[in-house]
Amino acid sequence: MKNPSSLHWDEEPFEAIVSNPPYSIKWEGDDNPLLINDPRFSPAGVLAPKSKADLAFIMHSLSWLASNGTAAIVCFPGIMYRGGAEQKIRKYLIDNNFVDCVIQLPDNLFFGTSIATCIMVLKKSKKDNSTLFIDATKECVKVTNNNKLSEDNINSILETFKNRVDKDYVSKLVPNSVIAENDYNLSVSTYVEQEDTREVIDITELNKEIARIVEHEALLRAEIDKIVAEIEVGA
Repeated sequence: MKNPSSLHWDEEPFEAIVSNPPYSIKWEGDDNPLLINDPRFSPAGVLAPKSKADLAFIMHSLSWLASNGTAAIVCFPGIMYRGGAEQKIRKYLIDNNFVDCVIQLPDNLFFGTSIATCIMVLKKSKKDNSTLFIDATKECVKVTNNNKLSEDNINSILETFKNRVDKDYVSKLVPNSVIAENDYNLSVSTYVEQEDTREVIDITELNKEIARIVEHEALLRAEIDKIVAEIEVGA
């Protein structure tokens, strides 16, 4: 896991970090006794699992983020809800108010994977002790077999991000105390209600329609029986 400052010695810490690290790759983790004292990872008090380095990349980016900076990191969704060391790292991030926003993206968006990834936005100097959750799964256009973010889709997500308010089925600003009560689960679906697009059925009207059909069927049955009886008499 390389240090970004090795390429930008005169610019660190960074006011803007954008990263799309590899998903759930292996790393040394606690096999390397030096890593728990590495200033990038030690603040959380625990290392990301050896088989899943995702949150190590997030801690790495956070360590090089300026106090007035913003980092946007594309993440594998599993790191938002899995337990163990990953939960402890999420606890560190939330308790220290570093997570500004989590954006759930549509599936089939990135080359080589069909999973619905998400973006974690980090800040070190937030004004509120809350985290914004955005469901952007409908913000896409279909291109052959894949989805794509259009300019309009991107602007819509950015507008929701900037407004930082609740919007039905789209966004929810959640106090960090509530996230703590939810065992530091950062899945967007935990906080943003899904719109029910199923057809609304009026049970009263449905029963009336069934009654009309049964009545009509009875009349037809009676007419058929009458015709059959006449045929049998004439036979």
